[in-house]
Amino acid sequence: MANSPQAKKRARQNEKRFDVNKARRSRIRTFLRKVEEAIASGDKEAATAALRQAQPELMRGVTKGILHKNTVSRKISRLSARVKALGA
Repeated sequence: MANSPQAKKRARQNEKRFDVNKARRSRIRTFLRKVEEAIASGDKEAATAALRQAQPELMRGVTKGILHKNTVSRKISRLSARVKALGA
């Protein structure tokens, strides 16, 4: 357990950040799930719209330090390739 005042404050701050990050991660996963569901349904327009909404959320996760930049780039690339393949 934290003993010094700054360690106690740090523990409080960590709890707050954990909650914020957890909510943000959950929000990102929701957007990804919407894209996955649209792809699974085979609706290219819905999948494209869902991907357009998911991209800024994913990039926001990068700027907030939730996800790594290359991870997000890979996810966006793979999702956009799958959406593009729906039309073919």
